[in-house]
Amino acid sequence: MELNKTDRKLAILIDPDKWSSTDQMSDLVHGLNHSNVDLILVGGSLITNNLFDKTIQYLKLHLNIPVIIFPGNGLQVSAKADGILLLSLISGRNPEFLIGQHVLAAPRIASSGISVLPTGYLLIDGGKPTGASYMSATMPIPLDQSRIAACTALAGEQLGMKAIYLDCGSGANNSVSIEMIETVSKCIKIPLIVGGGIRTASDVVEKWNAGANIVVVGTAIEKDLNLLNNFAGLKEEI
Repeated sequence: MELNKTDRKLAILIDPDKWSSTDQMSDLVHGLNHSNVDLILVGGSLITNNLFDKTIQYLKLHLNIPVIIFPGNGLQVSAKADGILLLSLISGRNPEFLIGQHVLAAPRIASSGISVLPTGYLLIDGGKPTGASYMSATMPIPLDQSRIAACTALAGEQLGMKAIYLDCGSGANNSVSIEMIETVSKCIKIPLIVGGGIRTASDVVEKWNAGANIVVVGTAIEKDLNLLNNFAGLKEEI
C-alpha cells in the first residue's frame, strides 16, 4: 500500500460497532458504488460486536475499493483487508499507543500478509472529548497550535513514518483547521491524511486545497447516506 504527496483521495471510515449486522450495509454499499470514494477505512476506538472481520469481508465482496484497517487497538487485525494504517499516537505520551499495542499486534500482522503503512497519528482538539482521546488517555493538540502539530508531524516523518494523520475524532464539533493543514503539509514530505468533523462535500474540497492528500469522512455518512451522492465528480471542483 503506497500513498504519495500528489494524491487527492476521499476515504470513508466505517465503524463496525455502529452496525448491528452486515445486512444493514446494503444501502451503504450501493451508495459507495456510485460515489467518488477511493478508500474504505474500517475500525474504531472500541469494537464490542463480532462484525470486524465480517464487515471487511462483506465490503471486499461487494466493492471494488481498497479496504484498509484503521485500528483502535492491537486486536483490530484481519487478513481479509488490503492493508493497515499502523497508527502510532505520536501526539500523546501513552506508551501503549506509541508501541505497546504494536508489539502485541506484530505477529498477527506479519502472518496476515497485509500491506502495512506506518502512520504518525495526531489527535487534534475537535471541541469535545472523543472516544479516541478517552480510550488512548491522551490530551489532543489544541486546534490553534499549528506549530506544535507541524513539529510533531515532522518528528514522525524523521522517525520513519510513511504518512501523517491529523484527526479531530469521530463526531467532533470542529474539523482540523485550514491553517493547521497548510502548516503541517508544508512541513512534511510524506502524505497527509485529515479526518474528524468533516460533514460536506465542500469541506472535503477545502481540506484538499489546503494540502490534505486524503480526507476521511465518517460520522456524517452514518447519519445521512445521501451525502455519498454529493461526492460524485467531487475532484472536478479542485
